[in-house]
Amino acid sequence: MARFSVALLICLLVSVPVRAAELVMFGAGNCEWCEVWDREVGGVYAKTAEAKAAPLRRVDVFTKRPADLSQIKGVRYTPTFVLVDRGREIGRIVGYPGEDFFWELLAGLIKKLPSNAERACAVGPQGGKTC
Repeated sequence: MARFSVALLICLLVSVPVRAAELVMFGAGNCEWCEVWDREVGGVYAKTAEAKAAPLRRVDVFTKRPADLSQIKGVRYTPTFVLVDRGREIGRIVGYPGEDFFWELLAGLIKKLPSNAERACAVGPQGGKTC
């Protein structure tokens, strides 16, 4: 029975998906450029390949920052888009430069993300590299 339990635990650990990257949008209710982004990009973002790579997470700059984002410093303008992977900032877009430039800048950030294979190999259950 113990072997079965250990084997089941190992299978569960291996099958748990590695935490995906996310695009954190720091905004505010009175931010007119946030509203422009919502009109031009916000409605379609969830349906894009970019959203599959980095789902959108909204954070109001006037509320207490979530603990898992406490390492992100220097957000002074809204909107600010920060691409985060495993708690580490990959890059950011400060302001909203318009739809065409936004997609181009976001594509450049997403290219910096590690591949799924690299992400899976990065840290094993004991904290060391597995690959």
